Amino acid sequence: MPITTSAKKALRGSQKKHAFNMRSKKAIDTTMKKFKKLVAEKNVKDATATLPALFQVLDKASKTGYIKPNHASRNKSRAIALLKTIEGKK
Repeated sequence: MPITTSAKKALRGSQKKHAFNMRSKKAIDTTMKKFKKLVAEKNVKDATATLPALFQVLDKASKTGYIKPNHASRNKSRAIALLKTIEGKK
């Protein structure tokens, strides 16, 4: 346990950041799982409808600093590529 006042304050800040980061992680994970599940089922219509939500979650996480901008860009690119693989195989 922290003893000094500044250490206690740092712990409080760390706990808030941890909660915020876990919220971002859960949002990304659940949206990505939902998208990948729809792709695995070859459900193009619903997967396409889920794509904007996935982009929104990734952009927000990037903007707030949870992930880096290139990480978000790479995930978005891979999601589109994954969607294109099933669109061609209708």
